[in-house]
Amino acid sequence: MADLTSYPAGTAAQDTLLIGTQVNVPQADGTKRNLTRNFSISNVASLINTGFDGGYKVYTALLTQAGNTAADIPIATIMQNTLGGTIAWTRTGAGAYTATISDALFTLNKTMVFINGGSATATANIEWASPTTTTITIDTTADSVLTGGSLEIRVYA
Repeated sequence: MADLTSYPAGTAAQDTLLIGTQVNVPQADGTKRNLTRNFSISNVASLINTGFDGGYKVYTALLTQAGNTAADIPIATIMQNTLGGTIAWTRTGAGAYTATISDALFTLNKTMVFINGGSATATANIEWASPTTTTITIDTTADSVLTGGSLEIRVYA
């Protein structure tokens, strides 16, 4: 067996391969075997986010909103989006915003939202709700409360 400390350290990339064991692989004779295989970093990352019980898909963004007209929607700087759809933002009233996505991707009772105001100087109690499978509402109680606020929407499997 090789001494792992004798190998130089590397920098992982999406196509970097990891060695591992795939368990209970069905064989032609009906038996199952554990096989040593290569797995890419991108494959492992995908599995962590979406491919096993407890995994989730995510939309992560920085939100900034300023102004008090219907046209003053939150501006999202998207960091990651594995939901499979595009979110459209609207302003429905003072401090009230709606995120709308097509294809009913916000699973009821399996969607969570984490949000803060970012570097805004105003303090507000920020609340969210997921009233439908296509919308999430955010209420900051006033306009111009979000300045680079962090938002993460998780949809669990």
